[in-house]
Order: sequence, then C-alpha cells, then structure tokens
Amino acid sequence: MTLLSQLRDVPARLRNEARQVPTRDIDETEVEVESTAHAAAGVTAVAVAMRRAIGQMGVRRTAATLPRLNQVGGFDCQGCAWPDPDAGHRHPAEFCENGAKAVAEEATRQLLDREFFATHSVEDLAGRTEFWLGKQGRLTEPMVLRPGATHYTPISWDDAHATIAGHLRRLDDPDQAIFYTSGKTSNEAAFVYQLFVRAFGTNNLPDCSNMCHESSGSALVDTIGIGKGSVSLEDIHQAKLLVVVGQNPGTNHPRMLSALEIAKQNGAKIISVNPLEEAGLVRFKNPQTPKGVAVGTALADLHLPVRLNGDMALFQAIGALLLEWDAIDRDFIDEYVTGFDAYAAHVAQLDWTKVEAATGLTREQITEAARMFADSPATITCWAMGITQHHNSVATIKEIVNVALMQGNIGKPGAGLCPVRGHSNVQGDRTMGIWERVPDHFLDAIRDEFGFDPPREHGHDTVDSIRALRDGKARVFFAMGGNFVAAAPDTEATEAAMRNAALTVHVSTKLNRSHVVHGGEALILPALGRSEKDMTGGRAQRVTVEDSMSAVHASRGPLDPPSEHLRSEVDIVCSMALATLGEDSPVPWADFRSDYTEIRRRIARVVPGCASYDEKVDQPGGFVLPHPPRDNRVFETESRRAVMTATPLEVLDVPRGRLLLQTLRSHDQFNTTIYGLDDRYRGVKGGRRVVFVNPEDVRELGFVDGDVIDLVSEWRDGSERVARSFRIVSYDQPRGCAAAYYPETNPLVPLDSTAEKSNTPVSKSVVVRLDRPGTDGGDGHGSPDQGTGSQRTDEPHHLA
Repeated sequence: MTLLSQLRDVPARLRNEARQVPTRDIDETEVEVESTAHAAAGVTAVAVAMRRAIGQMGVRRTAATLPRLNQVGGFDCQGCAWPDPDAGHRHPAEFCENGAKAVAEEATRQLLDREFFATHSVEDLAGRTEFWLGKQGRLTEPMVLRPGATHYTPISWDDAHATIAGHLRRLDDPDQAIFYTSGKTSNEAAFVYQLFVRAFGTNNLPDCSNMCHESSGSALVDTIGIGKGSVSLEDIHQAKLLVVVGQNPGTNHPRMLSALEIAKQNGAKIISVNPLEEAGLVRFKNPQTPKGVAVGTALADLHLPVRLNGDMALFQAIGALLLEWDAIDRDFIDEYVTGFDAYAAHVAQLDWTKVEAATGLTREQITEAARMFADSPATITCWAMGITQHHNSVATIKEIVNVALMQGNIGKPGAGLCPVRGHSNVQGDRTMGIWERVPDHFLDAIRDEFGFDPPREHGHDTVDSIRALRDGKARVFFAMGGNFVAAAPDTEATEAAMRNAALTVHVSTKLNRSHVVHGGEALILPALGRSEKDMTGGRAQRVTVEDSMSAVHASRGPLDPPSEHLRSEVDIVCSMALATLGEDSPVPWADFRSDYTEIRRRIARVVPGCASYDEKVDQPGGFVLPHPPRDNRVFETESRRAVMTATPLEVLDVPRGRLLLQTLRSHDQFNTTIYGLDDRYRGVKGGRRVVFVNPEDVRELGFVDGDVIDLVSEWRDGSERVARSFRIVSYDQPRGCAAAYYPETNPLVPLDSTAEKSNTPVSKSVVVRLDRPGTDGGDGHGSPDQGTGSQRTDEPHHLA
C-alpha cells in the first residue's frame, strides 16, 4: 500500500483537526501537567506525525515528500544528522515523528507575503513568541527594513545584493563583518560561502557548532587527531555495550532508537547516563513492527541519574575500576597510546568521596556500570549537549576517550566514540571550511586552487562575535540560515549587540526572532528549502550533506517552490560575491551559480578526503569520508599516538538555596523551531514556561508543585539575569538539579560563562535561584528561615 493510499484512510476527524494549524500565541495559563511517559514512538508518534504533516502540507504534498525523505535519490531530513542505513536496507518510511514535523514546517502551504509585513510592524512582531512567528508561513520574497522604518518592505534581489555589497565595501576592515552559518546549509553552499568570506578578507565564520559540539571537536582533535566520531551505523548494530551519555535520542535523534533496538536484538547492553530518565531509553515502541506496536523493546539495562556536571567524575571512576581489575587492552595501549602511565597514577589516587559528591551516585551504581564495561568486548560511547555545554566539557570528553583507549575501543567493529550531531549538516559545514580557526593546510589549498591568499588570523566564534558587535568592532552581521538571536546565550546581551550593527542579513525560509532584533538596516532573504526543486541556472541541481558518521550523500527536493522569488543558498552567496568582489574575482562565481558540479570539482581539490567528490556522490547512498583512527588506527596527533590525559577531579559545589539548571528541548521543537506546545514524554501540555525540579527540593525551597516563579541566574561579576513566570513541575532527577526549555531560558546563560578551550556557552550548568514574582533579590521564597538557607553566591565553587 502506498503512503498516499494510507493517508486517504486517515480518519476524517484527524484530517479536520490537522487543518486547524494554531496561529495564536501561547497562553501559559493553560498549561497542563500529566504523568511522564515510559515509552517512546509507537502509534501515537505516527498519528502526531501524520496530523502535523497533513495539517501543514495537505495529503498530496505529504505523499510527495515523506516517502522520499532520507531515501536514495530523495532528500535529506532538515532535522538531525543521524545516518541512513545502506542503500537497499532502508525502510519505506525512513523518517521519525520529528523528521515529519521538520518537513511539514518547511513545506507548509501557509505563505507569508508583503501584505503580512504591511500589516505587522516590527514592534508588533517583536512582541510575539517564537512559536507564533514560526507559524506564519514561508517567506516568499526579499524584504528590507530601511533605517528608521517601522515595517519591512519588498526589495528586488539585485538591490538586496547591492545593499549588502555597499555595506561591506564601506567597512574599514573586513574583520568588521561577521558571517554566521546554521547546520542546515548544504556542502555546496557552505563551500562557496566560506570561500567568499575568505576572498573578502576575514575568517569570521562562527557557526552553530560553536554552541553545541565544539567541545567534542576540541577534545577529539587533541586525543585522537580528528574532531569527528569514529563509528558507523553498522558499528552501533554490532556493539556489545552502548553508553548513551547526556543525550535524549527519543526527542533529539529518534531514528537512533531503531539502531539501538537492532543492537539489543544482537545481544548488546545499554547504559543510560542522564539526570532525567527519558522515555526513549526506557522503551521503544517501533511503529513499523507488530511487536513494536504491541509491547516495544526495553532499551536501557542500567540508568545512572548522574548529577549535572558529574560525568567527568563518573568516567574517572570507571577508568579507575577498570585499571584496578586489569580490564584493559595492554597491547593496544603499548602500540597506540601515550600518556597511560600518568593517567594510571592519577586515577589510582581517586577520592571516592568526591566522586560520590560530584555524581550523586553510589559506589555500587558506578561499580555496576564499570562491570558492564569490563565484560564488553566492543563498547561505543555516545554523547550530545548534556556533555558538551559545561565549563569542563573538553576535559570530560577526554575522560570518555581515556576509557575507550584503555580498552582498545577504537578502530575495531562495534566500538568507538560517537558524538551525535544535532543538526543535519553541521558536520558537513565544518568539513567544507566553516570554521573561524581552519588549519593552514586548508587555507593553502584555497590559495593554490584559486590564486588568492586567504587571511591567516583566526576569526571570531559565536561568543566573540557577540562581543565584537557589542563593542562596535563589527558592523555587519550575515546569517546563512538559523535563528542566531534565539539560539545564542545571554539573550539581552545578544539582542543589544545585534541592534548595534549597521546591517543585519538573514537567509531564511520562515520568520523568526532574529528578523525583529535588527541592525540599523536589515534584510530578510528567502531561500529554497531542502524539500524543494532547485532549478538554478536552468538545470536540476542537487546538493550534498554529511551526517554524524562522516557519510556524504546527495539531496534532491521534490516540491515546486512556493514562490518564484526564492533563491538557492548557492545562488544567494554567488550573487553576493559578484556584487561585492566584482567580475574580476579569481573565483568563477557565475560558473558556480549555474552548475553546482563545478563547486564539487573544486571541493575535490581543496577539501581533505574529498578526491573524486562528484563521482563518489553518484554512488547509491554516497560515500564515507576517511577517518584514520577508525580506518587504520592511525592517530594524527603530535606524538602520532592517541593521547590519554590526567585531569584533576572537580566537584561543582552549588551554594545552599540554589539549583543547577540545564536547558533542554521539548519533544515538540527542533533547536529554536517550536513545532507545538506539548512535551508528551515529560507530561507537559499546552505551554513551555515550566521548570522541572526534584520534589524534595521544591518542598525544601518553600514552594509547592504548580507555583509560578521567576528564574534568576547569578554570575561571578555580581550580575543577575531573569527569566520570568515559570511554573514549577515536580520531576524525578538528582537533588539540586533543575531543567527548563530553551530558548526561553537562554537569557539566563551569561555571555562570559563558557567552556574551557572550546568557548561553548555553559547551558547545562547554570546556577539559579527561584524567586516569587515581585521578589527583589533575596532567597527565592523571601525568608531566610525557610528552605535550604540564605547564603548568597557570586558563582559555583569548583572543589579540586
């Protein structure tokens, strides 16, 4: 039965409900809290996916898109970067609930035209929520906000490019321009984008990696010589132990659950390490099998409810026990590893009192996990933002690497390191040169290929870009996709920085917060979506992307664009380059714009590992980029060996009366895109301004479940940041920890609170207090005699 025929069988009630796409803003007083779920996916996920898809796209557009999603010859999901099975082994429905939501969000029939902007002033739009802005439909033509104007008005593409070129040419220095990239940009667009930026004369190329897996890249380059994960999808299937740390695959990478299910069927054990026990790792109800629909598959054999920022101590303790038991691969260590002796001496002195304080776990719990490591001949450790967004994230990831190296779990089947990327092509963008600190050999290749010498001085990352705009050192901000204002930390500081720019430009498919927090002049440039046909240059074009496991494949959209005024990202970049740099540029921008094959031929000669790039992409399912540690146990570090490190153990000590907050996603969102207002796995319905707190902490702080409070973060310089009107939801997690959704809680993350070495915003360990609305300072409940005490703090203490 075809998907179209299945959709015709969707009950009329469901179809009618689906057509009622909400466009009103959020009324947080209507939020409901129910019991948490103990299984993910299932029939409910199918129903929700179909309701959202049909409601926004209609039956025929749904049938034209979803069967081609993540298929050979189809198009790549706009959501996460989880890899696809090999060609010939893909299910007819190779997508998840949130993938269907991502497609529906982009391919919606709701259009946003010039009449909308004539009706709504920027001031009006600035008062709306991210949810409301995103539900207004697809952008259909370029828009400009002139200096002093109150409304966006239409502008031609030629005039838009001339406006950008004029601002760029008037800068005193190319470094006064910032060029941001989101993780959805294709490899072709990313390559020409970074090429234009460097031809213009700067390395200011911040991207969303700076806010997510920069810590992973920093740690992995130092330890194994390459900043990418070392496993394949087949390795996941073959692993005997899978450790999922600081990651919620049921919401953020739902197709990973299918891979975990296969691993379980092949005899694997799974450990979940996370402050919150998430439904997806409890049980997976695979809607594509009768057993999955009926009972599902229990996934995690052990759940460790680690305290926020306790992962470093956990992996040091596991390493110490493996060393004590001699459950290590001495042959691998002797041949491939340096630093083992110093590491072994360090963990031999491990202070278990500090370990228990840092992790919130008992020695028995940690020992049980370590036994599972010791018993496994092939282990993969997966992680995501729960690991990468702490002050000591790089050191923590190095501890994960230590354990893997000690057991020889790199370069063999079913074993390795797996940082799971959160956006569909964020890894590909970095491969293509979107990096403010790209190595010299990449710049040398650009010089040799195109005949100009790129700038060598490192550029600004995300946090430093905000500082540069704030301080007047940058005057132009250009964003290739994304929603920078909502995604960045310290919202008030970020918004002030953006308003300090002379020009802000956003290449987008839909309206978002960044369009209404603007510079003196602002442009919105509407781009083709990944689900749409690209006929740039009068020919059918394709683009390529790279997933979390270094596999590169082609993507071709099936839908007609919703407006004749949309341009591809490649077209937008090449046209901007021609307007700015002129026809005499050594780069053939016009040729690149008319035929993306020409771009891929240059990628083949510039980007390491991409020889015969266009030809390899023609292979069914694409090809896999080389990874020396995975492929040959070759480690391109200074010592030519993998590096083990000894790091002093830290205990994050949060003063009494405060909680340690992590920001996280609802099940009904992808990054800053809000699909809907329900987080059914955590039991929240109809709202987003909730904060999850341990029931004992709720009582001890003098509150009750359902109280509305303000969240106040405190920073070492004495400053405070406030996010108002959050409902307390009692939720099972370690004492002293709390969780709430972003971007609503991004205002609480200080701009200067960043991870050591990677400069990633510390969004997973924010010290906060709970204040009753109207309270001016104090200790949350307003009485020093209640709760956990009245001590005031400037910052958390790190006890070595």
